[in-house]
Amino acid sequence: MAAWFLWFLLVLQPFSSVYANTEGDALHSLRTSLNDPNNVLQSWDPTLVNPCTWFHVTCNNDNSVIRVDLGNAALSGTLVPQLGQLKNLQYLELYSNNISGTIPSDLGNLTNLVSLDLYLNNFTGGIPDTLGKLTKLRFLRLNNNTLSGQIPQSLTGIQELQVLDLSNNNLSGPVPSTGSFSLFTPISFQNNPLLCGPGTSKPCPGAPPFSPPPPFVPPSPPSSAGSSASSTGAIAGGVAAGAALLFAAPAIGFAWWRRRKPQEYFYDVPAEEDPEVHLGQLKRFSLRELQVATDSFSNKNILGRGGFGKVYKGRLADGSLVAVKRLKEERTPGGELQFQTEVEMISMAVHRNLLRLRGFCMTSTERLLVYPFMSNGSVASCLRERTPSQPPLDWPTRRRIALGSARGLSYLHDHCDPKIIHRDVKAANILLDEEFEAVVGDFGLAKLMDYKDTHVTTAVRGTIGHIAPEYLSTGKSSEKTDVFGYGIMLLELITGQRAFDLARLANDDDVMLLDWVKGLLKEKKLEQLVDPDLQNSYVEAEVESLIQVALLCTQGSPMDRPKMSEVVRMLEGDGLAERWEEWQKVEVVQQELELGHPNSEWILDSTENLRAVELSGPR
Repeated sequence: MAAWFLWFLLVLQPFSSVYANTEGDALHSLRTSLNDPNNVLQSWDPTLVNPCTWFHVTCNNDNSVIRVDLGNAALSGTLVPQLGQLKNLQYLELYSNNISGTIPSDLGNLTNLVSLDLYLNNFTGGIPDTLGKLTKLRFLRLNNNTLSGQIPQSLTGIQELQVLDLSNNNLSGPVPSTGSFSLFTPISFQNNPLLCGPGTSKPCPGAPPFSPPPPFVPPSPPSSAGSSASSTGAIAGGVAAGAALLFAAPAIGFAWWRRRKPQEYFYDVPAEEDPEVHLGQLKRFSLRELQVATDSFSNKNILGRGGFGKVYKGRLADGSLVAVKRLKEERTPGGELQFQTEVEMISMAVHRNLLRLRGFCMTSTERLLVYPFMSNGSVASCLRERTPSQPPLDWPTRRRIALGSARGLSYLHDHCDPKIIHRDVKAANILLDEEFEAVVGDFGLAKLMDYKDTHVTTAVRGTIGHIAPEYLSTGKSSEKTDVFGYGIMLLELITGQRAFDLARLANDDDVMLLDWVKGLLKEKKLEQLVDPDLQNSYVEAEVESLIQVALLCTQGSPMDRPKMSEVVRMLEGDGLAERWEEWQKVEVVQQELELGHPNSEWILDSTENLRAVELSGPR
């Protein structure tokens, strides 16, 4: 017995240990090759038996790694070929980092991979031909890198592929026109100037120019010399061709619809309520899992309350902190599919200034959304609810918040298909990460909460003081309603005050922040506008330019307000002076018409000798 036991220790145990540590060794090699300034890989301890206890790593019941989630982690360095040893890996998420080098061809060994997200990095070289072996792959996003070379023909054999994005690279040569590639829209390949063929703006050399398919030409009638047999054959051929066209028409129409409306097709919605099911990059949490994380939704864990419900701080089993939003409206019967579809749409909006949706939970009585925890809270809490030991937001941080939140909203309006309108832009919904970078939260929730409505005009959602006048009167929202809310948020950043505050009545001031600001500007009391917490530590010219942007965004007519993309450019120093001067001329004419005094002293005072950044007159 002792001899047998010794043999087991010397022979079988080392073999078992090596087998168990293969995946851990592979991930440790990855950690070694990456630079990790924020220590997100601190828990990756190579001395442990397996990596299932590491943060950002998910395992199945057999303790095999199925998910590596390191998106937006500020990592740099290169990938290692050892990643190909994670045989059961289903999700590899390394997006929004600074990883460089080539994509290892060994990733083609990950035959269980469902989602490969390497976008927004610095990868170079070609797309490995071995990726064509990933027959279960449904999501392939390699956009916004510096990849070159041709698109491998092998990728056309991935029948399960539903989302493909190779845009914003340096790819060249023809786009494969066979397999599932023929169904993808031009957005999948845009900003690759050297690509040609379907989905691009130019045909390949030697290929015919793009043109619609030729119209159907019926067969010419038989000549008078033809026999009755030939006439019968022609009729039979015509009937056969007509029948073929009749049966082919639905297929042609369906293929055309898929090309024209790819977004509806891309949603991958499971039919069963399996807690382990993932929607794209989303995890579906069990209710019990979130109950444990939030201590049964204890009041002591409430982070905030809003129009959509309460938000709780939670800690998952892997130790990571999350914010769990408990939607307050009860779920309506039959809405599961639409709810999941809207959740997937929200999750596809990925930008450094947007709050990333991590997962969701849906039961017969609950609908919950799970987000990363933002350690510095919201802009509103930093402005008005901070502790005595917490320093106020300094002016450079406020400027950075203004620009970051504008970029996030611009992405929702101009780069999401369909576009996402927030409908409740305010300081409480602009969150701050560890570096006090602005992160827009709660986007898409208005649509999500109204998914059961069948009317064009839905209930007005928003917060008093932030709601655009046309939205309040008609109930119809657009991206310009978000622009108005953003302008009010800018005034909150500058003044530190609430958009609607009855306390201002004590000083005979306006309860609406916008009216209060206009009143002080008319009296040329700019210094009284600025948050006292700044203690005069700010750049006056920058304050004035930010107020200019805010007033342009809060004009009464939505048509006169700038787009968020224009706001971003103005905050970056492009075009504000011209837009402000043009707007002032229109305001002067309107004031003359309203007051009936073309030579009014106030009118002259507000326009003569006006510096480019000077503010005067009620706006």
